[in-house]
Amino acid sequence: MNYTLHQLQVFLKVSQKESITLAAEELFLSQPAVSIQLKNFQDQFPIPLTEVVGRKLYVTDFGKEIAAAAEKIINEVYAINYKTLAFQGNLSGRLKLSVVSTGKYVMPFFLTDFMRKNEGLELIMDVTNKLKVLRALERNEIDFALVSVVPHNLKINAVPLLENKLFFVGGKEVTLNLHTKRELFERHPLIFREPGSATRKAMEEFIAKNKFHAIKKMELTSNEAVKQAVVAGLGYSIMPLIGIKNELKSKDLKIVPVKGLPLSTTWNLVWLRSKKLSPAAEAFLNYLNEHKERIIEQSFNWIQRY
Repeated sequence: MNYTLHQLQVFLKVSQKESITLAAEELFLSQPAVSIQLKNFQDQFPIPLTEVVGRKLYVTDFGKEIAAAAEKIINEVYAINYKTLAFQGNLSGRLKLSVVSTGKYVMPFFLTDFMRKNEGLELIMDVTNKLKVLRALERNEIDFALVSVVPHNLKINAVPLLENKLFFVGGKEVTLNLHTKRELFERHPLIFREPGSATRKAMEEFIAKNKFHAIKKMELTSNEAVKQAVVAGLGYSIMPLIGIKNELKSKDLKIVPVKGLPLSTTWNLVWLRSKKLSPAAEAFLNYLNEHKERIIEQSFNWIQRY
């Protein structure tokens, strides 16, 4: 056996994602580079680690055992690095977060200075849909989650970070000559997020509260996809203000005044109440409590104009 740490890292990521493409994206490598490393690693074992069935990659039972061993080895290597940094007086370890898709416009601003001041920390931030964020939180796979609707089925602690305003928006060609709010929602195509999205839930609740019947509608699976569809003139949507700053500035999107809007929730950083936080996680919480108001003023004061 003559495999390298890099090969272990590549195989572990492939086994976690069950996809060479997704593994390559997360490792910031090309697909051919990942395929080569995977093949070189596989060649050292007489038993298959993966198999492809109908263009879908699966990890074999043997491969799963090797992946579990690889993860232990990699964690031990990280531990060596962290202990070295700790002896040098630096904060070390991993900070793991899971963030709902629109939260990518929020969370980085609360992380930047903290990570710069603590170069020994490794940041792992998964940006995904709400259901996967809550699953990672419930399974204790992360330190913190960023959500705009606090889950009531879990015992959690929360730090409120930022107001989340949702407006009705249309593209730059919008010329609405409507007499009532009902016409706006019932005569024009509406673009929704996927089921489970907090934005989708807020939009549906607003429509139900006003007893509208949205007949013409589309469903897209990310905030970016919805935004581009509205910009292109495919329809209208209720969208978080935080994700459309540049499009409003360039006038590619317009806010359509609607009585009862904007809707307002709060971005919260949450964690399991029973979780024993690592020194890195504790330090990040202390940093937020001390600096969040400054960060909001510096990076998000533009929100107050709307």
